[in-house]
Amino acid sequence: MNQYPIYSVVIPVFNEEQVLGECYRRLTEVMAYTEESYELLFVNDGSHDQSPAILAELSEHDNRVKVLHLSRNFGHQIAITAGMEHSSGDAVVIIDADLQDPPELILDMIEKWREGFDVVYAIRIRRKGESWFKTWTAALFYRTLRALTDIDIPVDTGDFRLMDRKVCEALKQVKEKSRFIRGLVSWLGFKQTGIEYIREERWAGETKYPLKKMMKLSLDALTSFSTKPLKLASYAGITLSIGSLLFFIYAVYLKLFTNCPVAGWASLVCISVFFNGFILMILGIMGEYMGRVYDEVKNRPLYLIGHRQGFSSCSEPVRLKAGEDQ
Repeated sequence: MNQYPIYSVVIPVFNEEQVLGECYRRLTEVMAYTEESYELLFVNDGSHDQSPAILAELSEHDNRVKVLHLSRNFGHQIAITAGMEHSSGDAVVIIDADLQDPPELILDMIEKWREGFDVVYAIRIRRKGESWFKTWTAALFYRTLRALTDIDIPVDTGDFRLMDRKVCEALKQVKEKSRFIRGLVSWLGFKQTGIEYIREERWAGETKYPLKKMMKLSLDALTSFSTKPLKLASYAGITLSIGSLLFFIYAVYLKLFTNCPVAGWASLVCISVFFNGFILMILGIMGEYMGRVYDEVKNRPLYLIGHRQGFSSCSEPVRLKAGEDQ
């Protein structure tokens, strides 16, 4: 008899006290339809509301509920990583607690997994309750990322997905600090497919991804999967240098061979400000890459666990790889 559950559902949590009860109810209803064993693995990412207490109560009353309490807030992508590394199911589902991603879609993902797909991701064809600005910027980001990278990262997808155990084991080998999970999963390869759905409004509470965090995630994605911004900066620098040389030749020509005066100081100041700004932009791009290299060489752990609830022992659960003896 398999000692591990068939399904692990990983749910990152940060200050979600208003939705945890409903999230638990809908997930248990959906997973009951499978008539197979499962675990719900909540990752408390440093919440400072009543989320830890609610999760502790759920774990006490349901032995299928496991809770990882991280020592502080490490961020959404790291919380997902922690959950995957502590999961033990044959298939691992990632879903947020806010119920914007419908748990009922998990059954369709399982069906695709049973057909032989290793990764089944959800594609957002429409977003309810989100501003035009967020919808437009999200669409722009995914298409820009796809254009700048050599990895086929599906557009309009989030972290809501199902992954086979072998994909999770492969992802454990990727130790980079600035993580973009959906990009890393695409980079791994394996047999992947998508399922379209309409993203709902938040069931309650406020978004945990304001503009600042979205910008950081975008930078992590671009710098992790593409060096084209550096190449584009180089190409732009060469183009502007050639343009400057041509302008210099033109100015010399006007001075020596015509009676037309050379443009005044105002135009020169504007050109100088433009070039200085462009140089600073290039330095900023280089700084983003160098900062990520600095984070990598420090080799700090991705996360630290404060304590765990619902696990069978104090030791970290480890699944045996294929071919290993117990």
